[in-house]
Amino acid sequence: MAKRDYYEVLGVSKNSDQTEIKKAYRKMALKFHPDKNPDNKEAEEKFKESAEAYEVLSNPDKRQRYDQFGHAGLGNAAGASGFGGGMSMDDIFSQFGDIFGSAFGGFGGTRQRSRTVNRGSNLRVKVKLTLEEISTGAEKKIKLNKYVSCSSCNGTGAKGGSSYNTCPTCHGSGQVTRVTNTFLGQMQTASTCPACGGEGQIITQKCTSCHGNGIIKDEDIVSISIPAGVAEGMQLSVSGKGNAAARGGIPGDLIVVIEEIPHDNLERDNYNLIYEHYLNFADAALGTSISVPILEGKAKIKIPAGTQAGKVFRLKGKGLPSINSYGRGDLLVNINVWTPKQLNKEETELLTKLRDSENFEPKPSTHEKGIFSRMKEYFH
Repeated sequence: MAKRDYYEVLGVSKNSDQTEIKKAYRKMALKFHPDKNPDNKEAEEKFKESAEAYEVLSNPDKRQRYDQFGHAGLGNAAGASGFGGGMSMDDIFSQFGDIFGSAFGGFGGTRQRSRTVNRGSNLRVKVKLTLEEISTGAEKKIKLNKYVSCSSCNGTGAKGGSSYNTCPTCHGSGQVTRVTNTFLGQMQTASTCPACGGEGQIITQKCTSCHGNGIIKDEDIVSISIPAGVAEGMQLSVSGKGNAAARGGIPGDLIVVIEEIPHDNLERDNYNLIYEHYLNFADAALGTSISVPILEGKAKIKIPAGTQAGKVFRLKGKGLPSINSYGRGDLLVNINVWTPKQLNKEETELLTKLRDSENFEPKPSTHEKGIFSRMKEYFH
């Protein structure tokens, strides 16, 4: 298909100046821009066609040859890069320069970026807690060997805290802008300033304590508040308590990993606590009262006569609190009936007489649940 006249494509006369040509191209490009015409092949072709026309008419040499000889006078130079051929949309966008401004989310325009801000690294520390501390929550003070802000220069890295100037290369912005001329006009790009590394300032005299880094290695005492209900392996993040950042940047975080100290008598099961109590045979048969440990001290439980091994008593709310404040778990007291491993003569004679007693004959009820069924019921 024969190529259309470039002036016709942009809708301008042959006497139009560069301002009119650029204005006309911008109007056409905005009209057929892919963002406004998604999945529209015809608009895409017109978009490429207008880009090719602008490439030629915005270049004085190419425009002169085109005016004199038409498309044939351009040879391989005409849209030689092939806007209408194999060049992709990305190739076109990369050469727009600032022609679109912010019309399409910054395509071809420039994006203002802030100065580079340093960030300190995170620290990780393990904290051991008893069940009592987990029950109530705890305040802990931890000694850390970490990077802290240099007191000699107030973290600036400059001697006396003020021996620095605004970077003369980027004028304090932290980035440098380059403007290059393309066939589509001027293209503006921004990159991190090589002179100051994006910080916007140049240190004229480095601090002798930190050698210009703004941070030194030192001991620091950090106070942390641990909520009630935490569990083994849980990680808490304390913002800003990690390593200080170079030259006044943002400090890292302190990651606190919870370690649980085993209790002497109680075992944890999620938010419930389990206590194994061994009851002698006589107390199980006659009934008694027992004292069991709880996190706040001791609690008494009445054991009814005839209590069987595997019986579980539940003390509501005597477990651990939920970290999400959804109440507390329970204390589960599991009864184990202790069988004597050896007997004296009198005990042997007494039990021998009772062995054949009718009440000593096991009579399990058909509706009574076994130990595994009962434990499963309590825990689930």
